[in-house]
Amino acid sequence: MGAWLRHRLPERVDVDAMLAEQRFVLDDGRALREDEPYSPHTFVWFHRDLREEAVVPGRIHVLHRDERLVVVDKPPFLSTIPRGQHVAQSVVVRLRDELGLPELTPAHRLDRVTSGVLVLVTERRWRGAYQQLFARREVRKTYLALTQHRPEIALPTAVRNHLRKDRGSWQAAVVPEAPVNAETLVELDHVVGEHAALRLTPTTGRTHQLRMHLCGLGLPIVGDPLYPEVVDVAIDDFSTPLQLLAHELAFTDPVEATQRFFTSRRRLPLEPER
Repeated sequence: MGAWLRHRLPERVDVDAMLAEQRFVLDDGRALREDEPYSPHTFVWFHRDLREEAVVPGRIHVLHRDERLVVVDKPPFLSTIPRGQHVAQSVVVRLRDELGLPELTPAHRLDRVTSGVLVLVTERRWRGAYQQLFARREVRKTYLALTQHRPEIALPTAVRNHLRKDRGSWQAAVVPEAPVNAETLVELDHVVGEHAALRLTPTTGRTHQLRMHLCGLGLPIVGDPLYPEVVDVAIDDFSTPLQLLAHELAFTDPVEATQRFFTSRRRLPLEPER
């Protein structure tokens, strides 16, 4: 098993050190020995060492809290869930500790660079009911985005196309002549000097949908590191927030059938947080 682990995890972890420290364990909690005979279809459990993460600036404002839900106003650059290089610096890990809610789970997700309203479920028993609301598209979402003001582009307009995001690719792509799978209503909310704040109402939730749809109109979002061109930004560079805000969110509560409505406290333009 020791030889198999070295083959399976050649660069991800220090296998020798972790075997010596008995940090690989089997399903029954017993430490895995290096000379243990190889056994196929066996689960081996371990916690990898976490790299030191730069602290993401900005507060997670709690907009609402009750027995079932915690609704927060997420700052930019903070992941929703632990993923990749962002583990401790995620909404879930921070709030589980801060609020003393070990089962806290998001009902949906926001991109790391997107700010605004995020709904989390306090306990595992409530998770399915609220996550299904989002899966069935029964949640009404409104975003605000800051772009260049281009009065020659007629608004409001509805953008409909087919978007595909391939694994390993930074950007999504439009697939011509494929069935529509992404739709966004784009409206002018107000003008801010040379910029326009646009109100976006998506009826679908494809990866990078809002960023792609505005870029396709010739209105890329200010501060976007991916569209129209990929910009190499250091992982600890928090100086240029993406000007995309999950502004409002509304739904009928699946447990008590009441109307829920939440609005972000943040305003465009978003400034770097401290």
